[in-house]
Amino acid sequence: MKKAGAFVHADQTTFTVWAPEKQSMKLHLISPQQQELDMQPDGDGYFTLTVSNVGDGAKYLLAPENGQAYPDPASHCQPEGVHGPSQVIDHASYHWTDVSWKGLALSELVLYELHVGTFTPEGTFDAIIPRLDQLAETGINTIELMPVIEFPGNRNWGYDGVYPYSVHHSYGGPEGLKRLVDAAHARGIAVILDVVFNHLGPEGNYFAEFGPYFTDTYNTPWGRAINMDGEWSDGVRDYFSGIALHWYELYHVDGLRVDAIHTIYDNGAVHFWELVYEKLKTARQKNGHPFHVIAESDLNSPRVVKSPEYGGYGFTAQWLDDFHHALYVLLDEKGRERYVDFGRLEQFGKAITDGFVHSGEYVKFRKRTHGAPSVGIPGDQFVVFNQNHDQVGNRVGGERLSVLIDFEKQKVATAAMLLAPYLPMFFMGEEYGEDNPFFYFVSHTEEELIEKVVEGRKKEFESYQWDRDPLNPQETETFEKSKLQWEKRDEGKYRIMLEWNKTLISLRKKNPALCNFNKNDVRFNMLNDRAFVLFRRSADQKTELACVFNLSDETIVWTFPHAQPQWSLLLDSTDEMWSENVQLNNASRKDPVNVGYKISVHGAGVKVLYHH
Repeated sequence: MKKAGAFVHADQTTFTVWAPEKQSMKLHLISPQQQELDMQPDGDGYFTLTVSNVGDGAKYLLAPENGQAYPDPASHCQPEGVHGPSQVIDHASYHWTDVSWKGLALSELVLYELHVGTFTPEGTFDAIIPRLDQLAETGINTIELMPVIEFPGNRNWGYDGVYPYSVHHSYGGPEGLKRLVDAAHARGIAVILDVVFNHLGPEGNYFAEFGPYFTDTYNTPWGRAINMDGEWSDGVRDYFSGIALHWYELYHVDGLRVDAIHTIYDNGAVHFWELVYEKLKTARQKNGHPFHVIAESDLNSPRVVKSPEYGGYGFTAQWLDDFHHALYVLLDEKGRERYVDFGRLEQFGKAITDGFVHSGEYVKFRKRTHGAPSVGIPGDQFVVFNQNHDQVGNRVGGERLSVLIDFEKQKVATAAMLLAPYLPMFFMGEEYGEDNPFFYFVSHTEEELIEKVVEGRKKEFESYQWDRDPLNPQETETFEKSKLQWEKRDEGKYRIMLEWNKTLISLRKKNPALCNFNKNDVRFNMLNDRAFVLFRRSADQKTELACVFNLSDETIVWTFPHAQPQWSLLLDSTDEMWSENVQLNNASRKDPVNVGYKISVHGAGVKVLYHH
């Protein structure tokens, strides 16, 4: 495999590009001085050229067959945007300080999804660094950055990016991302990047000018699929499979979240994901610290996290959307309109004890049977959440869960996530109950494309029968309204919510029962159609938790068998100290107390009991 792109070696830079059907290729150097140079064919469809006295910061374009010059498809930086020249990056010039960082085991992760542009007023990597200490104090140890590759303009979710090896210039470019990763590791925080392998954005997409990166054999929701199994696909597979190694080796990131893997189509003998798995297997052995690859998958298939040796794709873990859907519709009645196949408590029980709710049953939304059983998959191979960029941003008003349900149910929701036998993920601001919206936004420069995006967004919401039009995603105001109001975390109910979540995260990390991801030690007992008890037991069977959940506004009572040991109350969301209007400094924390054989939950809430 050849590495495409520009790579610095001492006072020389080697430029390599894949263009298998082109007869010639020119390198257009723009700086340090302008010149046009012929690149040489180097076998397997590649052209290459090594140039002296060209290094870090040099700008260039590539011109196939003496035609128009374009940015490098494997560009590491686009300082002037998606249409501008590419820039050479000397990765060896950055002096890392994270030599002692050994990474985090998968089971340790407490994830936090954030969007760089709206996480701070400045919207940069450097602006995130001062907030890392507060995230660490909360117990969050992994930040998952929404896509940071080059996209059109300065405002975008990132899924319209077009240079998968680059870092967006307005966020701080390659150096900015490295500083953030370095600073995060110094605080014990891992960094995961959200990446897109299933399509490239429309604006600034000149890939077809170089080679057959796309195929008409398959279609995705975003247009033509990536060519993973057709003619000339070897070069495409090398290009995309190299992305994971790029971030791992050059940016020291700790893993990837991979967008919509079900829209990668490959009918070859060695599936694309198997190729990625094998390359990462070698890289992990060399680098010596973990690299987690987490899939977003619509398949409800255990194959996603099985190793290729057993017919799987080899992902470390996958998002569990069914957990979100099953819980959300129980907390917000209007959720049933959006998730027509959910609404029964036993479905959430299945999400807790098994994983996939749809595991071969008929699904109305799909008009067919869907999924396969996931009982045998360990809990730490699933990531669960109550909110993420899709669940919030794809509502017409960008409403977060804090706007849709009351304060007591918010506490219940985060307790369900943090007490479940899975890896939890917060969406930025959720830890303190942020109620500012998060909208979909773009900043394209092509008028025709802008019109298509605006009209497409309206039609999408019409299909869900929302009662109003969405905000114009192209408007700057839509982006500005989506920014966090970080200062809230120190005030009133937001501070209470923050302390509640800190307490739950701390309990999760310290209690042996919550550190056990074996589903054989998880039980779910329904008390009625809105109340249940979640049992968690430690691997050595010496510690057990009983988490009594009430999702209704009525009082529920649980009387446990007298043959069981006496339970002690460890945490109670209905206690006055966790009230929405309490002054936290005046609230006194309570030691665990014995509760006998009966416990009540008056209205929505959760009580955590334990015994040894």
